[in-house]
Amino acid sequence: MARQATGAAQRVAVATEALRDEKFNARRIELAEAALETLGELGFARTSLREIAQNSAFTHGVFHYYFSDKLDLICCCVRHYKAKCVTRYDEVVTTAKSRDELTEGFLAKLAATLQNEARMHRLWYDLRSQAMFEAAFRKDVLEIDKSLEAMIWRIASRYAELGGKRPAASPAALYALLDGLFQSALLRHLAGDETAVPDLLDEVRRLLPTIC
Repeated sequence: MARQATGAAQRVAVATEALRDEKFNARRIELAEAALETLGELGFARTSLREIAQNSAFTHGVFHYYFSDKLDLICCCVRHYKAKCVTRYDEVVTTAKSRDELTEGFLAKLAATLQNEARMHRLWYDLRSQAMFEAAFRKDVLEIDKSLEAMIWRIASRYAELGGKRPAASPAALYALLDGLFQSALLRHLAGDETAVPDLLDEVRRLLPTIC
């Protein structure tokens, strides 16, 4: 009987701990979402936890309680944002019945994210550059990079499949190519170049048949 009681108590303790962790992580995500606007506007180097708190509904102390430092917060922010990004094109990939349909659906979403979420993408590239110098970022950056590579590969694989072919390059090569085009277009867009988005779409439209 005592063993049963002990076992039940242990299960309750485990369940309570799991619930506590879930609530803690949910709160971290809530704070990360609140911080994204400031980080996207000012970037990594020019933003402190205090500055983030001043531009949100939360106190500096709350941020310090849930995050060990600014690096911890920024990693959480970018992981959360990119986790949503990597599924952005999944519906288009799943529903497209032809190459043209996939191309137009992909390009429409590509244009929308470049125009509407430029500051968040800028934050990602800022973090990826900082990972060259800051070891604390590297694991997260490499994981995010891999998830984005897989996202591009899903698009390329489906495009090739719809044409009865196979992609002509590796996942890493395709990702590097499209990511380079996107980053270049992002910089031009942030600089006020109104041709940045249409130029990117034209380039990708021409490129897809040659690599897939």
